[in-house]
Formats: sequence, C-alpha cells, structure tokens
Amino acid sequence: MYKKDVPTSELGRFSLSRGNVREALLSAAVTLFSSNGYNAVSLREIAKAAGANVGSLTYHFGSKAALLREIYQRHTEPMNNRRMELLGEARRIHDPEERLMAILRAYVLPAFSSSSDFDGGGVEFTRMRAVLSAEGNEDARTIIAGAFDTTSRAFLDSIADCLPNAEREGLVWRSHFLLGALYYALINPERVTRLSDGVVDGNDRDTAVNQIVEASFASFRSLDTKGRATRPHHAA
Repeated sequence: MYKKDVPTSELGRFSLSRGNVREALLSAAVTLFSSNGYNAVSLREIAKAAGANVGSLTYHFGSKAALLREIYQRHTEPMNNRRMELLGEARRIHDPEERLMAILRAYVLPAFSSSSDFDGGGVEFTRMRAVLSAEGNEDARTIIAGAFDTTSRAFLDSIADCLPNAEREGLVWRSHFLLGALYYALINPERVTRLSDGVVDGNDRDTAVNQIVEASFASFRSLDTKGRATRPHHAA
C-alpha cells in the first residue's frame, strides 16, 4: 500500500495540544491509520508522532492491536449505545413501514450527530474505519467485528421483523450498501456539492440523514415481495 507522508505540523499537534501521553498516542494512531492503514504503520511511528517513545506506547497499550482495540472502544461505544437506545424506541412503533423508517434513522443518525471523534463521529475515524475494513488485516477484522457485529445483528433482526417476506441474504446485502453510503457521505460530502454545482450542500447533515434513510427504506422495502419472486430473471 502506498504510504502517505503526514505533515510534521499535523503530527506535532498531538504532543503540543495534549499533556496526556496516552491521549496523544491515541490521536496520533488514528491519524496515521486513517492515512496509511494499519499494516504500514509501526509503533515507533505512532510514538514519534505523539512526541513520545515506544516504551510509553507499550506501557500504556502493550501492542498495536490493543491500541487499535481501545480506539474502537472509545469511538464506537457511545455511538452504539445511542443506536440501541433509538432502536428500542423504534421497535415500539406498531406500523411496520413507519417502524422500518425509524429503525433506519436510529442507525444513521448517531453517525452524523456525534460531536467529536471520541464519541463515534468525526471524519478521521470514519476514514480510518473505511481504510481498515478494506485492508484485510486479521487483528483489525477481529476488532471491527467485536465493535459492530452485535449492534448490526440487532438492527438486521429488527429490519427483518418489518419485512417478513424478505430473505436474509438480501437484508445482509442491503445493510452492507447502507454502510457504504454512510461511510461515503461522512468522508466525502464535498462531492455532492461539486456534482450539484453548489445547489446541494453536502455538509448539510440533516439532509444527508434524510436522503440516506429514504434511499435505504426503498431498498429494504423492495425485498418484501409478499411471496412473489425475489430475484430478477436474467437473459440466457
């Protein structure tokens, strides 16, 4: 993987802005992982970026995998907790279509409404998630699964309850597409602005949430075919 050089001025901000070495190491790691991935970044580079030594990093975290696990715990636990809180409210809605819309909003909204990198939001952490998901490292894969799979399964089960005729295969694929849309909307909002010639503001989070929820609702709802064929016929 091509390794990006992070400007010295960018790296230096961790040790200058944070008196706590542990916090500086966490912040430096997120920046380096989001730029270069997990595999290409060494403990020595993280320590240097934080203005610390490698001994401090191993003292606080023990290993690079443990460091990454703490990053994910700090960023995802508040977001997942909020998702589950909203999901509980959505599940109480009687009408299945209204309930489906509320479930999707419960999943999408916390990713946009987080106010900082350390409560689940932030472009940098979202970019890091996308990079690490594509990288295929076993440590990262295990940590990502531990951070998200329980919550994701709860949402899938709740969506399935709204769509009794939908096959699980289709629900899993559509949830995967929803996650991709969420990633891209968070890390590249300027593309929406550019392609609309400025008519649409890609940084308008309320609009982004509504658009993702509405598109996902239509995508999931199309799977509930009430017994009709669910797969398109392909030409021979």
